[in-house]
Amino acid sequence: MPRHMPEKAYMSADFINSREGRVLRIMAEYLEPQKRLRAAGIKDTVVFFGSARTPARDDAEHQLSELRAAPDSSADQIKRAERGVHMSRYYEAARELSHKLTQWAAHLGGTNGDPGQRFSVVTGGGPGIMEAANRGASEAGGSTIGMNISLPFEQYPNEYISDGLAFEFHYFFMRKFWLVYLAKAAVVMPGGFGTLDEFTEILTLIQTEKIRRKFPILLFGKEYWEKIIEFEPMAEFGTIDRDDLALFHISDSVDEAFDWLKFQLSEWAVDHPGAGLTPELEIIGLLDG
Repeated sequence: MPRHMPEKAYMSADFINSREGRVLRIMAEYLEPQKRLRAAGIKDTVVFFGSARTPARDDAEHQLSELRAAPDSSADQIKRAERGVHMSRYYEAARELSHKLTQWAAHLGGTNGDPGQRFSVVTGGGPGIMEAANRGASEAGGSTIGMNISLPFEQYPNEYISDGLAFEFHYFFMRKFWLVYLAKAAVVMPGGFGTLDEFTEILTLIQTEKIRRKFPILLFGKEYWEKIIEFEPMAEFGTIDRDDLALFHISDSVDEAFDWLKFQLSEWAVDHPGAGLTPELEIIGLLDG
């Protein structure tokens, strides 16, 4: 027997999980999703962002009913439950809009001889709005994707993600890359800091022409977004161009939002399946090589 039987570096869990192995972990989160998405025939997507805390209407109404019936429920508990019922309309709106988009995309068929599935719904994979969008697409019979992130408080992938299309990321930036890389449009439902981060990062990528393709952004929920976002002063102070205020569209109606997205996608994306990246990202990605 030879004195030494060293383990191959790529088989060493100690090395792969070390600081020195970080670049390999990053590449794994880059190449493994590529392989699975290609195998599933996913050509391009519509990404949904929004709060993980938004409940389904049935769940919210049931919780409120139970609290009102319980003699020891506090006024604060009931108030939070009432707020949950109010916010649940965004869960149902995301579910319905995702359903409509998936049904419409199913009738597009292959484009230019390419049989891949078009405009698959992709989300961050968790509960709330993410679950709602995956649910609507699943109920419409489409493949739907979840890009989950490992967090200290454990966010688990929701049950409506298609088999084989649930992904688990460690690195936020790789998760964001895959949420946006294949996307031809974004739907941004009411959400917290994470949703704002995702929305403003896409705006920055468009503004700086790192995303050069047309990329329609729909903000859903006027009551919410008109209180949260006010970019007009930025244009007045000259920190953004006034044209930048037209980079997104606000809607409060599922039917109007669907018609707007369908028009946007039909104008330029239907005949151009697949992703489109800037040369800088193509050099980094080489996803089409």
